[in-house]
Amino acid sequence: MRLILVRHTRPEAADNVCHGVTDLDVAATFDEEAARVVAALPAVERLVTSPLRRCMRLAERIGAARGLVPVVDGRIREMDFGRWERVPWKDIDRTELDAWAADFLHARPHGGESVAMVSERVGSALADYRRSGVSHAVVTHAGVIKAARAAAGCADAWRTSAGFGDAVRIEFPAEPEHLPSGPREVESWD
Repeated sequence: MRLILVRHTRPEAADNVCHGVTDLDVAATFDEEAARVVAALPAVERLVTSPLRRCMRLAERIGAARGLVPVVDGRIREMDFGRWERVPWKDIDRTELDAWAADFLHARPHGGESVAMVSERVGSALADYRRSGVSHAVVTHAGVIKAARAAAGCADAWRTSAGFGDAVRIEFPAEPEHLPSGPREVESWD
């Protein structure tokens, strides 16, 4: 079973600003970026999207081009960064950033979700997609793609990021009982 994780296109927001669950619209470059995503996306049987507007707009475009109806799944929305939302990264208190780095999986200095919490909900979604036995395109966010790559066993999952409109493909073994080591990432494209 194939899973294509597609990061949303560029949002209408300033660069270097924390905007996890902030519901941003797409940038003026959306039509061009969406056309590139649709042209590069392989055939899939199911289309899933985060409930945030920047993902839903792209999923609707993909769905219209491929004859698929996007299914909204809140488990694949971006991380809730609490009081860091809409704050330029350079303006976030350094001691809070250091606390997060010191316990990356569990710290919540912003008051939002921890990385472990995001990983748990993403893992739940991945398990459901795998059990369905059909290929999926999942329009989501950088943090969700990192969590999925970590679940797939990619050593650099938390240190690398997909760009806007980029995708990562993960293949699941055909038989669920053959999944002791989890899915495996097989390719990225940009």
